Amino acid sequence: MIRILDIAVAFLGLLILLPVMLILYVIGLFDTGSPIFSQARVGLHKKEFTLYKFRTMNVNTASMASHLADANAITKFGRFLRKTKLDELPQLYNVIKGEMSLVGPRPGLFNQTELTQARDEHLVYKVRPGITGLAQINQIDMSTPNKLAEVDGEMIRMMSIRNYFKYIFLTAVGKGSGDRVRPLK
Repeated sequence: MIRILDIAVAFLGLLILLPVMLILYVIGLFDTGSPIFSQARVGLHKKEFTLYKFRTMNVNTASMASHLADANAITKFGRFLRKTKLDELPQLYNVIKGEMSLVGPRPGLFNQTELTQARDEHLVYKVRPGITGLAQINQIDMSTPNKLAEVDGEMIRMMSIRNYFKYIFLTAVGKGSGDRVRPLK
């Protein structure tokens, strides 16, 4: 049932938000010259997939977890995208492709071994990663891998249609803040 909801909501979201996404894409061209960011992430059953987002950092920024990145790497437009969570919109394509769900654990990077091990213990890789979830609306990010894995496991155990829509709604109205970055110097 969740997969059907994912496809329907993501397709509708892409259809409705396509004009906004095109505007963000064009602004991103002027901001960084390369508005779409793609990165290998850990997916369902620990299979690799390519995650898409609107770029929020300078093009030459090293590929790493956001909490390890320097805040100076984030562009002015990127700050806006992160604050409004609009940088996540291209992930609707990942949802349509079946690589992600709208609601689920945020997909980590393969080099985040502590997070991967903690998530293994909580059976997190038995579900599709998501754009939002319990950890995101409670401002728990990948800088605390054990806590994140524990909350992800709790979300998976308590998943219901009601919670699915609750997490989407709370994200849409601005609850949570996304992954932290190192403070500006």
